[in-house]
Amino acid sequence: MKGWNDGGALLGRILMSVIFLGAGLSKFSNMTGTEHYMAAMGMPKGIVPPLAVIAAIIEVLGGLSLILGFKVRIAAIVLFLFLIPVTIIFHVVPHDPINTMKNLAIMGGLLIVATQGPGGLSLDERRSS
Repeated sequence: MKGWNDGGALLGRILMSVIFLGAGLSKFSNMTGTEHYMAAMGMPKGIVPPLAVIAAIIEVLGGLSLILGFKVRIAAIVLFLFLIPVTIIFHVVPHDPINTMKNLAIMGGLLIVATQGPGGLSLDERRSS
């Protein structure tokens, strides 16, 4: 049963990481478009450029952390907290119920990872043994 739990935890972390890595890499590859989108959603233009870079960094590093199982609990909490304003600003306010629900589901998965840990197939687990 432990192998099933560890394999399921690894697969779950990988599947959650896909959205963060994709979004972060997309931001880095089109930072101008990202900044325009953020400004169009009502964010103050003066803070948009640094926030866009910070968002991309959080998404890429958080996604990599999930895949590798390195500092997973911290990464899951950071990603969870990151998704709170993202969900409110970019999905709830413009009334985007599908993406709001998607983010809530991801946040639930992140809370499970934060509380239960990465499972046995992770760098965190290897370091502790």
